Amino acid sequence: MTTPSHLLHPVARAARQALSRRALVQGAAALGWAALWPQQARAQAADRPQRGGTLTMLLFPEPPTLTTIAHTAGASVLISGKVTEGLLTYDFQLNPQPQLATAWSVSADGLQYSFQLRKGVKWHDGKPFTSADVAHSIALLKEYHPRGRATFAAVSEVFTPDAHTVVLRLAKPVPYLITALAASESPIVPRHLYAGGKADANPANNAPVGTGPFVFKEWVRGSHVIYERNPHYWDGDKPYIDRLVVRFIPDAAARTAAIESGEVQLAPSSPVPLADVERLRARPNLVFDTTGYEYINTVYRVELNLENPALKDLRVRQAIAHAIHRENLLRVAWYGQGVLTPGPVHPALKKFAVPDLPVLPYDPRAAERLLDEAGLPRGKAGPGLRLKLAVTPIPNEGGQRMADFLKQALARIGIDVHISAQDFATYIKRIYTDRDFDLHVSAMSNTFDPTVGIQRLYWSKNFKRGLPFSNGSAYSNPEVDRLLEAAAVEQNEARRVQALAEFQRIIARDLPDITLVAPHTYTIADRRVRGHTVGADGTAGNLAGVWLASK
Repeated sequence: MTTPSHLLHPVARAARQALSRRALVQGAAALGWAALWPQQARAQAADRPQRGGTLTMLLFPEPPTLTTIAHTAGASVLISGKVTEGLLTYDFQLNPQPQLATAWSVSADGLQYSFQLRKGVKWHDGKPFTSADVAHSIALLKEYHPRGRATFAAVSEVFTPDAHTVVLRLAKPVPYLITALAASESPIVPRHLYAGGKADANPANNAPVGTGPFVFKEWVRGSHVIYERNPHYWDGDKPYIDRLVVRFIPDAAARTAAIESGEVQLAPSSPVPLADVERLRARPNLVFDTTGYEYINTVYRVELNLENPALKDLRVRQAIAHAIHRENLLRVAWYGQGVLTPGPVHPALKKFAVPDLPVLPYDPRAAERLLDEAGLPRGKAGPGLRLKLAVTPIPNEGGQRMADFLKQALARIGIDVHISAQDFATYIKRIYTDRDFDLHVSAMSNTFDPTVGIQRLYWSKNFKRGLPFSNGSAYSNPEVDRLLEAAAVEQNEARRVQALAEFQRIIARDLPDITLVAPHTYTIADRRVRGHTVGADGTAGNLAGVWLASK
């Protein structure tokens, strides 16, 4: 029985009135929510992943192989992880997340890594996934993978105590190893298909069998690859789409047209001409996403061949740096689509990048004075300075426009530059085997860690004829070697950051190369495409969570 209000103590009466008012407010709120529920329900339903449909993704150039167990070509990196997965994946801050491994630990001395593997996973051909597959894949990466040879070099033993446990024992610490286990970088392949022969020549590389959300169906060279939904995928009801079609469109104008018309709905890695970007940004049906490239981090640099007697002279290298108007280069060569970069480390690697590195300012008079001091005066008798400039033959025209800009900039201080153009195979041979260049417009990935992506470019022990994507300048500095080697094994993060910072300051002073631009890299997607970029590897991830919203 409820006591009448007039019989209550004043405090109790006030409390009841407050409760009554609260109930009235809550009741009104409930009525409001009820009125709004249909709209909210529709909004929530619109954000809930929908099943079915075909997603067409654009990729250019066509990859040389569909699996990255022994390859690091950019197009292969973007496609491999749809079928073959990694032990881990990474969020946007490069923190490890589970994939084929569900738990992991690293010993205090950094010499032992233990992984618990996901149970109940099967290869697409029905065989069970076990620790033996992981152990064999690491051995292949250590022997055949261009970066894995260094990443896993310190792995001395791999133990498999049971079918779902893998233990790596290292001869020395590798502080970046835990970040190197993404599908695109270190794929896990089936031992029963890779047990014999060379990993770089295995037929399964081009007809892959994996544990991923998509099953390979066909590769029509020059046209497309088709993947079908894996109905037995380990991650709940993923993938959401029924089919993934990857199309190769070599013509730049045709790529733009395919995106505009909706013929393709997902286009990663800055696929259109720079001049088309702003027009496409204005289209209401398209979304530009610059996230999902934190695992790659590409920079453009001018590498100088220090085997050229003139370029051995620091004054000549300084003159070249003084001749480059960086702001104009970014505006003219890249349409402003990037950030100027003072040194070897991409700005996205915030922990390691030194933002206040000294940069020689644009000063043509200072450049001419330095050339005079080096015995290369302008306009006087003598052969002058003639340099051969090679350009990375990649899809984005920014590199070629940089070369044209540099040719004009150096002409203003009396340096004659001849630009050579070549296909990819000829380019690799010219730079790294024949050494037939003086300047090199180089696009290099910093990857996820300086030891993996940057050390190779400056370490004297990485200068070897025929070794691609390495120390192309033939730079040698014992102090730089010491700092890089120390950072490669340093477990203390603060000391590691300090060593890499000092390395950058020496490079800014020695100028074996001139790092210029970190271009904006973006994915263009139809607004209907959801869930395509969920971590640092972006569309190079497995796309298990991608789905197509209703129109």
